[in-house]
Amino acid sequence: MSEAIQFLEPNAAILSRRREIVADLAELVPAERLVHEPVELVPFETDGFLAYRRRPLAVVLPETTAQVAAVMKYCHRYGIPVVPRGAGTSLSGGAIPQEDAVVLGLSAMTRIIDVDYANRCATVQAGVTNLSISDAVGADGFFYAPDPSSQLACTIGGNIGMNSGGAHCLKYGVTTNNLLGVKMVLVDGTVIELGGKALDAAGYDLLGLVCGSEGQLGIVTEATVRLLAKPEGARPVLFGFDSAEAAGSCVADVIGAGIVPVAIEFMDKPAIEICEAFAHAGYPLDVEALLIVEVEGSDAEMEAMLASIVEIAKRHGVKTVRESQSATEAALIWKGRKSAFGATGRIADYICMDGTVPLSQLAYVLRKTSEITDRYGLRVANVFHAGDGNMHPLILYNINDPDDAARAEAAGMEILKLCVDAGGCLTGEHGVGIEKRDLMRHQYADADLAQQMAVRAAFDPAWILNPSKVFPLEGRS
Repeated sequence: MSEAIQFLEPNAAILSRRREIVADLAELVPAERLVHEPVELVPFETDGFLAYRRRPLAVVLPETTAQVAAVMKYCHRYGIPVVPRGAGTSLSGGAIPQEDAVVLGLSAMTRIIDVDYANRCATVQAGVTNLSISDAVGADGFFYAPDPSSQLACTIGGNIGMNSGGAHCLKYGVTTNNLLGVKMVLVDGTVIELGGKALDAAGYDLLGLVCGSEGQLGIVTEATVRLLAKPEGARPVLFGFDSAEAAGSCVADVIGAGIVPVAIEFMDKPAIEICEAFAHAGYPLDVEALLIVEVEGSDAEMEAMLASIVEIAKRHGVKTVRESQSATEAALIWKGRKSAFGATGRIADYICMDGTVPLSQLAYVLRKTSEITDRYGLRVANVFHAGDGNMHPLILYNINDPDDAARAEAAGMEILKLCVDAGGCLTGEHGVGIEKRDLMRHQYADADLAQQMAVRAAFDPAWILNPSKVFPLEGRS
């Protein structure tokens, strides 16, 4: 296990009061909603960023906003750090606790409170899983657009914290584009509501500030999200190329031509082989790179858009063009893509990076990514949202080999710097967490970073909410 990323030192005074704190929390929530025995705390030591783990002081699993507010009021009074947690699928360490912290898990808050088709929105508790919303409204012809690969497990609260996206964000946008309102508990236990069912809210755009704040401004307990009508039809098509650079250049030219499919997903050869072995989706194995391009609309609209995309792909030497011929085949194509992270975990440990680059730089960054991992003696599988330049290189390594882990982290940091230097940014949807925290100074000037930290401190002056995350440890007031 690597120890390169530092955490704040736990507060000895809080640790010494652990038994008393647990007893006090037991007065605020039912017994079954409080976890404090050491063996029961193990599942909460880490999240999807498995290289690091810390055992929390205790875990509270509230069922209502009132319980969340009571816990926050208590922790604020005694200066006890609080780490919000959804389903624990974060790939940047956003939900990893520290020894003096209470984990406030929202996974028991699973009610769909209201579905309002007249206003095309739904109000749900923060622990509702992403896919559950679409499942609840699908029979009536609606869906919720953001679709992270972990949508079977990840929760709306976590999606809001990280401003999650997914394969279909190219056309429909990420969480912030589909979020209308939240109910949120502030650090002192005050409950506020931001936004609502209206398309636009008066006053400052505090909702936009909260979405993507990684649980550092407050605890979202309920969300009102936008519902969309299902399209008339949808069709994924596979495009195979002889090089990753050719596929990347094709993506840039498709978007540059003003064509906006629902999704453009990229896989290189290692990712193709990994996903095909798992899903048997019919991916071509004789190509170096694969694009999954999905179009939607009427048959005529889909045919016209695909014809334009095929012409562009031909200019880049496309080797294979394969349209799905049935709903089952289409589902298999997406099963392979959405299972990529899990399928990769079958063959190796990995770090999943999350840099975003301008589309014109895709081919260059892909080439440099391979050079970086080759230099560190590591393998990489690239699978990502090519349409908006959100790259997800999976750096394969052995988590039980400290040297291997250190080289994987160093390679990942170089790749993220590469993304920033190419005109992009550190994260597209996974958040900063602990993984990218110490690279924030690479992306932002000191004045820019200080302003962000001042906004964060305005909500939480004592920095008890998710305290080791997002901002460099030095320079905090």
